[in-house]
Amino acid sequence: MIPEVSSGEREYLPLDFMQPTNGLCSNKLKLFAHASLYHFSVLTSSVHMAWVKVAAGRLKMDINYSTELVYNTFPWPQKVDSKLQQKMENAAQKILDTRNKHQGRSLAQLYDREAMPADLRQAHHANDLLVLQAYGFDTSWSRDELFAALYKLYCKLLAAKK
Repeated sequence: MIPEVSSGEREYLPLDFMQPTNGLCSNKLKLFAHASLYHFSVLTSSVHMAWVKVAAGRLKMDINYSTELVYNTFPWPQKVDSKLQQKMENAAQKILDTRNKHQGRSLAQLYDREAMPADLRQAHHANDLLVLQAYGFDTSWSRDELFAALYKLYCKLLAAKK
């Protein structure tokens, strides 16, 4: 699940998995049916956040995540080999496991820019490195450089559909 509205101050979107046994979700969550740890890895990365920061609408200073404007336009990495995909899935699981070590803290608390636990930040950084590798992006790129590379990929994918 992806929050429709999230703090614009966050470095990462606080995504999570939801099962039918968890009850009902609110109308402020986007549900991604059949999402895998691979999907979680990419969507919870700084690469995806670079896209979100530009493509998403705003509600005051908060991010307003749109299926049409953000998710449906987001260019996924192309041709990720199975070994790298497995590493990305392991990194995603590490993020989830690390969050579970901080029981009693909400996702809002865990993803507060100032109060994010160091081990969770480290787990996200390890995931970021793998997602950057999946795209073939340089690890030193700024958010603007990441967006520019994603936009180039988006344009290339659009041109291929014509």
